[in-house]
Amino acid sequence: MDIFTVFPTISTGFIVISAVMVAIGWRLIILGKRKAHKKAMIAAAIFAVLFFLVYASRTVFVGNTSWGGPDDLSTLYHVFLIFHIVLATVAAVFGITTLTLGFKAKYAKHRKWGRVTSVIWFITAITGTAVYILLYLMYPGGHTKPVWEVILGA
Repeated sequence: MDIFTVFPTISTGFIVISAVMVAIGWRLIILGKRKAHKKAMIAAAIFAVLFFLVYASRTVFVGNTSWGGPDDLSTLYHVFLIFHIVLATVAAVFGITTLTLGFKAKYAKHRKWGRVTSVIWFITAITGTAVYILLYLMYPGGHTKPVWEVILGA
């Protein structure tokens, strides 16, 4: 494993752990275990922040990997990637909002936001893992480029 694959592997691991912690937290609140729920959700947030720090650092210092798979799948991959990025951005904003409502003890709103946020977070983790699999496991990654060139397929 080289520098071009170690960071994506670590960041993908962090986002998967974050999603698992959200699932555990969701189950804990259903069981009425508020303190354990809070701890699980804080852990989920910490792993999400760790993901972001690794991802952002890699983007700034190394760049992002362009599509290296078959040309006939390139457009489909880029549409999928843009969907994932938009969803991840929404999930981050919703996650911060949901956490803030929980910490402010606005539990009715927290509960409503939390249900939606959790589902979006799960989809984001799944699509992010799919991007990782496509770029690093199924097909050889392309060249490392600045993020905007990768997103736009340039």
